[in-house]
Amino acid sequence: MGGDNTANYASGRGHTVCVTGASGFIASWLVKLLLEKGYTVRGTVRNPDDAAKNAHLRAMDGAAERLTLVRADLLDKQSLTAAFRGCEGVFHTASPITDDPEKMIDPAVNGTKNVINAAADVGSVRRVVFTSSIGAVYMDPRREPDAEVDETCWSDLEYCKNTKNWYCYAKTVAEHAAWELAKQRRLDLVVVSPSLVLGPLLQQSVNASTWHVLKYLDGSVQTYADAAQAYVHVRDVADAHARVYEARAARGRYLCAGRTLHRGEVCRTLAKLFPEYPVPRKCKGAAGETNKGCRFSGRRLAELGVVVTPASLGLYDTVTSLQEKGLLPRRTAGAFDSSVVIP
Repeated sequence: MGGDNTANYASGRGHTVCVTGASGFIASWLVKLLLEKGYTVRGTVRNPDDAAKNAHLRAMDGAAERLTLVRADLLDKQSLTAAFRGCEGVFHTASPITDDPEKMIDPAVNGTKNVINAAADVGSVRRVVFTSSIGAVYMDPRREPDAEVDETCWSDLEYCKNTKNWYCYAKTVAEHAAWELAKQRRLDLVVVSPSLVLGPLLQQSVNASTWHVLKYLDGSVQTYADAAQAYVHVRDVADAHARVYEARAARGRYLCAGRTLHRGEVCRTLAKLFPEYPVPRKCKGAAGETNKGCRFSGRRLAELGVVVTPASLGLYDTVTSLQEKGLLPRRTAGAFDSSVVIP
C-alpha cells in the first residue's frame, strides 16, 4: 500500500473491487453498497448465466454500468486470479455454512488460501477484506463467563473438534491461514468477524441465519433452546466491510456483533412484533433460561463510525422481508403494534 496511510476514499468512482460469492446474503448487501458508493464491482458466482439466482444483483442501481459477474471457484486458484486481475480490492465473503466437516473445512481453508495467493499474484490489489466469524473468536472453555470477548480472542481448535463444531473450527483455521499467508505474501489483510446476521434478504432464497428466525414463526418448532447468540444487522455488516476497506489506517480484526439475546428473548420479541404467528413460548431445557452467551466488544468498529442497529429491528426487518418475498405467509390474525418498544 502506498500513499497516505491515514487517508480514506472519498468516493469509489474510478476504483474496481471484487466480491467473492456475490450472490450470498452478506455479499449481496455489500455489492449494493459498493455500487451506491460508485465502485466498479466484479462479483464471483458459480454460474453467471443463472438468471434467477443473480437477478437481484443485476437489478441493483448502477449494476448495468458497473457490475460484472464472473465464474469462479474457491478451489480453482486460476479462476480467482482471472477474477481479481485489475482490481484494487478484494472482499472475500464466500464460505459454506455447515457443520459437515467434508463440506466445510476444505472450501473454507484452502479456498481462503487461494484467495490470498491469487490477490497477491495479480499485483494490483491494495487490500483484502476477509469475512471471518465470531465462530473464530469465542469458542474457548477457559473464557470467564462474564469476560468481554474482543479482537484478541481466538477459538480453541481442540474444543471445536471435541464439540464437533466444524464451522467454528474451519473458520478459525481459515483465518489463521489467511493471516500467515498474507504476511508471507506481503499482502494487506483486514478481517471482519460478524455474529449471526439478520435483516432483509436481497436474494430470493432463505439462508442459514434467516432460517434461524423463520423456524420460530412457521410452526416447525414448539420450544426454543437454552442458548444465547449475538445478532447484527446485515446493513451494518456491509457498512463494516466498506469502512475497513476505505480507512487506510484500518488494521487487524474487527468484531461486528450487536446485542446478545437469549433464544427466549428472541421469541418474546417476535411474539410482540408479530403476534399472529405460533412463536414458541417454552424453553426446551428443564433448567430454563440459564445461558447468558458472550459479550462482544464493538469498540474498534465504532471508532470507524459503524453504528450497530438494535437486534429487535433486525428481527423485524427479517420477518417483513420473508413476508414480502412470499417465504413466510402473512397471517390474517393480529397486526404489528407500533406501540411495542423495540429494545
